[in-house]
Amino acid sequence: MKYLYSNFKILLFASLIWAIGCQPNTTPEPESKPRVVVAIDATFIPMSFMNAENQLDGFEVDLIKEVTQEAGLEYKLVNVEWGGLFGGLITGKFDLVISSVGIIEERKKRMAFSIPYIQSGAAVLVRNDMMDIGSLKDLEKQNATVGAQINTTSHYFLEKYSGINIKTFEKFGHAVIDLANKGVDAVVGDSVQANYYFRNNKDLTGHARFVGSRMTSEFYGIVLRKEDEQLKSKIDASLTRLLKNGTVSRLHQKWELGEFATVPKP
Repeated sequence: MKYLYSNFKILLFASLIWAIGCQPNTTPEPESKPRVVVAIDATFIPMSFMNAENQLDGFEVDLIKEVTQEAGLEYKLVNVEWGGLFGGLITGKFDLVISSVGIIEERKKRMAFSIPYIQSGAAVLVRNDMMDIGSLKDLEKQNATVGAQINTTSHYFLEKYSGINIKTFEKFGHAVIDLANKGVDAVVGDSVQANYYFRNNKDLTGHARFVGSRMTSEFYGIVLRKEDEQLKSKIDASLTRLLKNGTVSRLHQKWELGEFATVPKP
């Protein structure tokens, strides 16, 4: 009898353990955040570039992290050459593009833009041995050869001057090297980039100068597909909060964008 009673207790205990184990897990699973793929051309120092540890770095790299976090989104950042950014966005390879893209009417026909996160524009660097140059019109009168990165707003801006010989480059840094080697008379590029290269390249500092300060004024925005209206609303709301709370201004100071770029009001 004692043996049967002992077995009964073991069976009862096992049944209780089994019953507890079969109870549904009432702990709520954490909700997964929507995920977006963000494309960036990491050749726009100090906006976006590969650092010494071969990691993506820069103002826009920091900014998109803040924007997606504020919008409640997970994100994956991919480095894509400039020429593939917009086609990849339209065909669905990426959901967003952030790469110092000027908000211009020609692009708005095919794509949508967030509210602006920075105001910049085109600046002109000219060799010191080019005399009496105070504007692009002066370069035009001398039939000068001027370099620019292909398919950028700086490139489009140069096309307005028929007397200028335009030399295009895949990367703005290549145009700057050509200027230092006297392969071109001047270069036109994003004012933040031009300022960075000028300050950090001894060959330019002693042999080139800025023509004025900023030749144009344009706003940069995050690029989206036109049909992604809900995503655009999230990004706009996120950017608005970051502009209001000073996050964008803090990043502007961190990356020393200087007077050539200003933070817009939300």
